[in-house]
Amino acid sequence: MAEAERIIGTPDSPDGAEAEPEQSSSPRGPEGGEARPKGKRRIAVLFAVAAFAYALDLISKMIVVAKLEHQEPIEVIGDWLRFEALRNAGAAFGFGEAFTVIFTVIAAAVIVVIIRLARKLYSLPWALALGLLLGGALGNLTDRIFRSPGVFEGAVVDFIAPKHFAVFNLADTAIVSGGILIVLLSFKGLDPDGTVHKD
Repeated sequence: MAEAERIIGTPDSPDGAEAEPEQSSSPRGPEGGEARPKGKRRIAVLFAVAAFAYALDLISKMIVVAKLEHQEPIEVIGDWLRFEALRNAGAAFGFGEAFTVIFTVIAAAVIVVIIRLARKLYSLPWALALGLLLGGALGNLTDRIFRSPGVFEGAVVDFIAPKHFAVFNLADTAIVSGGILIVLLSFKGLDPDGTVHKD
C-alpha cells in the first residue's frame, strides 16, 4: 500500500507528481548570479575611492612644491597647525629614512595584494577601506618613483605639520584612515566577501 501511494501520489500531491523542493529565498552567495553585480559595484567603489584619494594627494603635492617649497611655513591654526613643505625619504610620518627602497617595495606589494583581493570583494565598508589604502599607497609610491634623488629612492612630499607631531601628507592620512577602518571591520568580524564570522 505504501508503495502504491508513492507511485500514484499522496493526498498532499494529488496529481501524482512528487513535491517540488522549496526554492531558497536567501540571496545567493559570492559565486551566485545575484551576488556578482553587487561584487562589481563594490570593486567600482574601491577604485573610485582610490582614484579620488590619489588625485587629491597628487594635486596637493603639486601645489605645495610650486607654492610652498623653499618658502616660510603657513600658519593655519596659530602654531597648532601649519603647512610646511618637507621631503621625506622614509616611511609615513618620517620614520626609517635609511630604508627608502624597502618601503617602496612594500608599497608596491600592498597595491598588488589589494588589487588581487578586489576580486573577492562584496563588502562596501571594505571597499572604502581598501580604496583609501590603495589611493594613499599609490600617492606615496608615485613620489618614490618619480621624485629626486632617483627611481625607487625618491623623497615623499610632506606638508601637514601639527604641533608636537610628525609632518605628513594626504596619502599618509588615507593610509592611516583605511588601516583604522580595516581594524574596526576585523574587530566586528566582517570579512571582505561580506560574510560575518564570530570567534
